[in-house]
Amino acid sequence: MKTQLAIHGACGRMGQRLVALAHEDHDLSIVAAVDYAKHPNQGKDAGDLAGVGAIGLGITAAIPLNVHPDVVIDFSIPEATMGIVKVCESRKIPLVVATTGHTDAQRQEIEAAAHATAILFSPSMSLVVNLLFKLVNDTALALKGKGFDVEVVERHHRFKKDSPSGTAMHFARVLQKAMDIPNLIHGREGIIGERPANEIGVHAIRAGDNVGEHTIIFSTLGETLELVHKGYSRDSYARGALEAAKFLANKPAGRYSMNDVLGL
Repeated sequence: MKTQLAIHGACGRMGQRLVALAHEDHDLSIVAAVDYAKHPNQGKDAGDLAGVGAIGLGITAAIPLNVHPDVVIDFSIPEATMGIVKVCESRKIPLVVATTGHTDAQRQEIEAAAHATAILFSPSMSLVVNLLFKLVNDTALALKGKGFDVEVVERHHRFKKDSPSGTAMHFARVLQKAMDIPNLIHGREGIIGERPANEIGVHAIRAGDNVGEHTIIFSTLGETLELVHKGYSRDSYARGALEAAKFLANKPAGRYSMNDVLGL
């Protein structure tokens, strides 16, 4: 039986790719395509909007009450996420939160919803990035206390609203925990003296149409190791979100991660 999928943020760039790829997936059936009420594309066919031709499903401002998805994917903006979290919490619908850039308070609210329904919340939907989280953690543990400086550099398209990326900040938190480094520095300027050992530099580049790159640098005197992920298409994030949705559908209430999807 196909997984019944609702897409929240269906008019956005990622939402349109989710519609297109889900439409091609024989294991999925799109039952709702949702975006905010005043969006100019309200009422338009979600398939037409995504460039795959009409699929007989119009954009709506909410998940209709007579529609019962097995799972929802949220790829919107942080403020919109909080609305769909409340809906999924009250209707007990599993939710994949693929949106990034939430405040600490918003993240806590999303986490709290896991008491009522299944929540999968990740700083990145890319399967490879989530594998890289583990590789970075393993490397950081191995090099802890051995004189290595650590920096995180991320690069995204000019349209990205949050900075640094949620993915870069997750890498930084992984490094902080594994290597017991307290301070994060966002860029450097002026005569600031020698680099101290108790900081991690996080640097954000915004240019062109770059889908997303993350580089984690481990460097000491005489050698450097770089762990790098480069995204060439938004489809890698969309496909990861769809895999997460298939995994999460009909799961009991609780907090899940992409590690669960990957079996790590």
